Amino acid sequence: MDRAQRYGMVIRLRPDRREEYLRLHAAVWPSVERMLLDANIRNFTIFLHDDLLFGYYEYIGDDHAADQARIAADPETQRWLALTDPCQESLAEPGSGNRWAPMREIWHLTGHPTPGQPGESLLPS
Repeated sequence: MDRAQRYGMVIRLRPDRREEYLRLHAAVWPSVERMLLDANIRNFTIFLHDDLLFGYYEYIGDDHAADQARIAADPETQRWLALTDPCQESLAEPGSGNRWAPMREIWHLTGHPTPGQPGESLLPS
C-alpha cells in the first residue's frame, strides 16, 4: 500500500536571479538533502516552466507539520534558503505563512499496467 502523501506547490522565479537559482540547484548542499530525507521527504523534484517553478514531493512520515518545523529550524537549511528565497517571488495567499503556493491534487495514476499487445491502449475506450 502506498502511504506517501503527495505535495505540489508553485512559486515564481525572478528572471534577474534565474541563473543564480539554477546554479545553486545544480549542486544542492548534501546537508540540505540529508535534512529533507531525515524529515521523511522523498522524490522531491522542482520543475521550471518559463518563470514558474513547480515543486513536488512525497511525504512518508506521520507528522508533516512537525517534520516541516524540523526543516525550518535546521541552520544549514536556513543558510540555503537565505540564498534561494531572494530568487523567488511568492504566489501564496498573503498571510498564509507559505512562500510556495500549495496546489490541490486533482488526479493521480497509481499501480502498474497489465501488459497488452503492442500498440494496444491500456485505457478504456
